[in-house]
Parts: sequence; structure tokens; C-alpha cells
Amino acid sequence: MKRTLFMKLILLYFASAVFMFLLLNTYGLNHYAEKLAEEKKMQLYTQALSISNDYMTDFYNQKLSLSDLSSKVKAMSTMLDARIWIVNKNGTVLYDTTPSDTGTESINIFELDSDFLYQPFPATGSLKSVLKTPMVSVVYKVLYKYQIRGYVVIHYSYDKIHKSSLGFTDTLNICLLIFCAFQGVVFAYIYYATVRPLNKINKAALEYTKGNYSYPKPIHTTDEFGTLSNSLAYMAGEIRNLDNYQKKFVANISHDFRSPLTSIKGYAEALLDGTIPYEMKDKYLGIISFETERLTKLTSGLLTLNGFENRGTLLELTSFDINHIIKKTAESFEGSCKDKKITLNLIFSNKVTLVDADMGKIQQVLYNLLDNAIKFSHHSSTIKISTQEKGDKVFISVKDYGIGIPKESINKVWERFYKTDSSRGKDKKGTGLGLSITKEIISAHNENINVISTQGVGTEFVFTLPRTDGFI
Repeated sequence: MKRTLFMKLILLYFASAVFMFLLLNTYGLNHYAEKLAEEKKMQLYTQALSISNDYMTDFYNQKLSLSDLSSKVKAMSTMLDARIWIVNKNGTVLYDTTPSDTGTESINIFELDSDFLYQPFPATGSLKSVLKTPMVSVVYKVLYKYQIRGYVVIHYSYDKIHKSSLGFTDTLNICLLIFCAFQGVVFAYIYYATVRPLNKINKAALEYTKGNYSYPKPIHTTDEFGTLSNSLAYMAGEIRNLDNYQKKFVANISHDFRSPLTSIKGYAEALLDGTIPYEMKDKYLGIISFETERLTKLTSGLLTLNGFENRGTLLELTSFDINHIIKKTAESFEGSCKDKKITLNLIFSNKVTLVDADMGKIQQVLYNLLDNAIKFSHHSSTIKISTQEKGDKVFISVKDYGIGIPKESINKVWERFYKTDSSRGKDKKGTGLGLSITKEIISAHNENINVISTQGVGTEFVFTLPRTDGFI
């Protein structure tokens, strides 16, 4: 049998109700009866003292006859609903308020129980041969002229005490029933407030596992279940985005790998079967080499990004002149700039600008940004590279006046494999990983990089590095 939370709540409800009922009607009943018995003993002891003071002194002074004493004690017995014995010092019962029941007159108590009269509160159940039912008894020694002259013994039926405790317990049982009814409502509310939301959340989780990420958020409350629901919906959204990213990733990497692999395979087969003349082999071997280089760059880029994601790339922080690194990087593009007649304009706020960073990684950032700027610049245009110190930061800018980035693509340029349509059609060498790597490198330095672009006007990338006053 499947033990649902509902069944567990029902079992808990009945278990708690039965436990409370048994506790009340066993320990609670006995404890209350014992408490009543103790209170009754103190009450009877006080009455025994009163009988001794009010009547027994006169009786021993012979101012009160046994008959008069008996009538007064009888009245007291009726008032207390108790059985009273007048006992002489030898232990003989002189008077019993209920002699017809047991015939106790002239019975010697010492002969029945030698310790009974020496205890102010004899044990319940003593003198079973005379007292047929359990009694709560008290014994008061009557002193006259500093001598024990007798005893006043009062018995009260323990059954009456038990009945009184039962009456009180019955009242508590009625209260318990009312409480159980209220508790049933409480348990029903707990079920409604916990199980139903959990069922909804569970159903939503099952839908998400089936790939139905558009399934609506199950709970809209502000309590813990609402928080769990929000977290689950957020997780589903992230999984949906990841799923879309994976599909896009596979599509992009398939596209970028298929094109060079197709060229390599096609030209290699053509060279092998003699379709390409021998005198043309150098040309097509060059194409194969070029496409192989594209695959190498793509694989290297993916490994670089994976290293950043897994925190497997450690930064080698040093203090260096960022202006010098910019000059060296710009020199490596001299050929590309000459082909497109592009002018590189280097503007530095200071002759030397020291930063704390990983020099190799920052050189890679500059290379990617310059390569990107040249790629999208028009012929005979200018690219401006500048550094400016502001407080403890150095702002590095790479700005071109080329085709710009469409507004809808601004936030996508950092994504892996993302290329605008013009890029994919115009340039076959790009992997779509350069800006992703650039973003990861700057983020690894705990710095920021931003892009400002207007289509048809140009694009500017600006990133920051921590300034240092150290020596190189």
C-alpha cells in the first residue's frame, strides 16, 4: 500500500487521539484520584481534630455520655458522608457510626492490625476483614491530661473518590472529543495547505521532465511553497534556455565543422583520384591547409572557453604597460590593415599606463577586438585604440567606423558561435568564438566589457583593467 502524506496525516491524527485518550484515562485518572484522596485525608484529619476538641474532652470529664457523644458523632458522620469510629486507648471500638454493616463494636483493632492506630494516614485497603471496600482512613490520637485516652478514626470510601475522579475525567473526555474535532479541522487544513501545493509542484516537475518547459508556474503564493514554485519555474526556464543553447550549439558547431571538413575531404579525394591536375596540387593543398587551420582555431577556442567555465585556467597576474602591448598587437595586423588601407590611430592619455593583469590573456583580448574591428571596417577607414586612466581603473577602447552591429544583435555578440548574417556570408575565417573568449577573459579578471554600436556608423568596445603604480 502506498503511504501518501494524506495517509500519514490520518495515522498521526488517530495515533495522537488514541494516545491522549489512554493517557487521560489511565495516568491522568489515577493521578487525579490520588490527588483527591490526599485532599480528603487532610479534610478528614481536620474533622477528627474538631471531634476531639469539641466532644472527647467532655466525654472523658464525664460531662458527655456515650449516647450523647454517639449522636453528635453520628451527625458529623452524616455531614461528612464518612464512617467514624470512637476507639479507646486499648484499641476497642466504642462506637461505630455504621455498626450494622460490619458489627465492629467491641472489636479490638490492635488484634487486627497492631500498627493501624499508630499511623495518622493508614494505607488504603487496611483492615480488609472489617472494611469490606477500600477506604481512605485517618487516625487522630485523643490526648487528655498529656496521656493518650483514645482515638478518632474516620473512613471515607475510596470508591466515592474514584467516582469523583471519573466524573471529572468524563468532562475531560468530552473536551478531548471537542479538541479531536478541532484537531481534525486543523489536520484537514494542514493537508490542504501542504499536500495540494506539493501535488501541483510535483505535477509541474513531471511536465518539466517531459520537456514541457512552458507549463505554467504551479503556485503563486508568497510562502515557502511559492518560493519553491518560483525556484522550480526558474529552473525550468534555465533548462529551456540551456536546451535551446545546446540545440543552437550543435547546429552552429555542425555548420562550422562541416564546411572545412567538406572542403578537405573533397579536395583530398580529388587529389587522390587525379581529378585535380598535378600542376594544380599546390593550390588545393593550400586550401586544405587553410581549412585545417580553421578547424584548429575552432577547437582551440572551444578548449579556451571550456577552461574558463571549469575554472581550469589560472591567471598569471603581472604589472605591465598596456600601451606597449597595444602597440605590439597593432603591429601584428600591419598586413591586414595594408590590404584594406585601414589606419590604426593609437591615443594614450599617458606615455606609460601600468595595469595588473594576465598579459597573455589581455593580448588575446586586444587581438580579438582588433581582428573584429578590421573585419567589419570599410576600406580606407580608421580604427581608434585608446587608453584612459580614471581613478584606480584604466579604460581601453577599440573603436571602428565600419558597418556596425544591428540593434537586435547587440546583446547576442557575446554568445558562442554567434555571427550576424553579413559576417557569415562575408567572412569565412571567423569561428564566432572571439568575443565569447574576450568576455570570459575580462570576467575572469573581475572587470567589465561593454559594446556601443550603431548600424552604418561603427562599433566601440570598452573594457577596464585595474591600474597600478608598480614598476615594470
